[in-house]
Amino acid sequence: MVQILVADDDAGLRDIVRFALEREGWRVTEAADGTQALAQVRRAPPDLVVLDVMMPGLDGVAVCREVRKLGDLPIVFLSARDEEIDRVIGLEVGGDDYVTKPFSPRELVARIKAVLRRLGAARAAAPAAAPETLTIGRLVLDLGAHTATWAGEPVVLTVTEFGILTSLAARPGLVLSRDQLMDRAYPIDKQVADRTIDSHVRRVRRKFADRGARVIETVHGVGYKLGPC
Repeated sequence: MVQILVADDDAGLRDIVRFALEREGWRVTEAADGTQALAQVRRAPPDLVVLDVMMPGLDGVAVCREVRKLGDLPIVFLSARDEEIDRVIGLEVGGDDYVTKPFSPRELVARIKAVLRRLGAARAAAPAAAPETLTIGRLVLDLGAHTATWAGEPVVLTVTEFGILTSLAARPGLVLSRDQLMDRAYPIDKQVADRTIDSHVRRVRRKFADRGARVIETVHGVGYKLGPC
């Protein structure tokens, strides 16, 4: 059974979200603040976290940064902030999606399902015709284990980041437009904005830049391609 952690300081909102998620047959646990949420993730990681951005003490952005140090646990942000810059920040710190308040419980459920489908597709066994491991220079992508390494050092990627990098690495030298990246990295979720792809690409770049690598290059006016490996 899918386990979802709902972290929000508004008890009434948690009740609404819990009701909507339990109707889908999912098991729900709750956290009233960021500190509780992080402790629960560390103690017993759920399948996905619904995370409020504005919480007292440790806010959602800080929690997300800490969770990303642990792995690729999917995170769907909830926030009363609906400016584009807020969405971009939420995605760039590691969120897989960003839902603004007030929201429809039905929409939230649909967004969660989309993220879980992407996760399931990424972690499913690779097709028989495809290699289990994709190696290009110092970059190694293990498609079965859903892990990435650079020069032997692990690089923790979210499910979305892994999908984007795998799409580019499978076609070294080929430039993929944003639409093509959406089709390949989001094969079952077409409701993705260009800015979302850009945010995920920037995050991948930062993670590899820490290791002196530039794995994704921009081809202005066209799209992205795999960088020198």
